[in-house]
Amino acid sequence: MTTHTAMPNHKVHEGRNIKRFREMLGIKQDALAFDLNMSQQAVSLLEQKETIDTPLLQQISAVLKIPVEAIQNFDEEQAITIISSTFNDNAQVGTVINNYNPIDKLMQLHEEKIALYERMLKEKDEMMARLEQLINNK
Repeated sequence: MTTHTAMPNHKVHEGRNIKRFREMLGIKQDALAFDLNMSQQAVSLLEQKETIDTPLLQQISAVLKIPVEAIQNFDEEQAITIISSTFNDNAQVGTVINNYNPIDKLMQLHEEKIALYERMLKEKDEMMARLEQLINNK
């Protein structure tokens, strides 16, 4: 069984890659269209094109702040493989080396919040006692 990336004639779909990067960056089609001085429909059609003229690709990469090569060479299967291996490596590093547990951190913050609240209540009680003294002394 050959993988998608092993196919010699496999061609990257530049329009689809633009759409992926745009979505990852949280940019809407109409916002990209505005920056490119074109209509939203033109951006929609652009994202359907397999290849895009180099000058336009350079303009898009400048707007998205992504290298042209990233748009030209992005392959979803390779990216998923890289991300998944990176995630697995990082998960092992996180548990083995750092021994960091987010639940422990959350509990620590909660305990600090309770301690702060108790200090505030104590200060309020002391202030009320002082005010009562001032009122009684008059």
